[in-house]
Amino acid sequence: MSNERAEFTAFFQASWEPCLRAVAAVIGSQQLAEDQVAEAFARAWASWPKVSHHPAPRAWVLRTALNAGASAWHRRSKETALTSDDIAAADSQGTGLDTAVLTALRRLPARQREVIVLRVFLDLDIDTTARQLGIAPGTVRAHLSRAMTALRGELSPAMITEIGR
Repeated sequence: MSNERAEFTAFFQASWEPCLRAVAAVIGSQQLAEDQVAEAFARAWASWPKVSHHPAPRAWVLRTALNAGASAWHRRSKETALTSDDIAAADSQGTGLDTAVLTALRRLPARQREVIVLRVFLDLDIDTTARQLGIAPGTVRAHLSRAMTALRGELSPAMITEIGR
């Protein structure tokens, strides 16, 4: 096995689950998240020399997965709103997050969800999160603060802890 292939395999094995959880939390559908993350990892492999030198390869995969989903949505003429059944189905299909946590995350504005996913689920620092989202570090802090305040208002302390596991 080539060194490049071994590096990618190790990256894939360490990153698949956190990336899947993050995308599922953002979009609320385990099945769609699996498709989008698989597409993103395929693109990562195709561009591995570039991606492997990215400051945050997991964030690259996450952004690519979310962009793949956005592209699919643009191809469809209209979006389908998520229902509580969709959120419950996402949890029952293995996101590893409680349904109440998924519901609370879905209530956040999209940018706040993205910040939570990058900062908490993927454990990126403020500056890397800001670069990935194309916003200022102070804006990341503001979105994170607002998101956590909203989540604390809806969830028990144990559920807040679950978000960061």
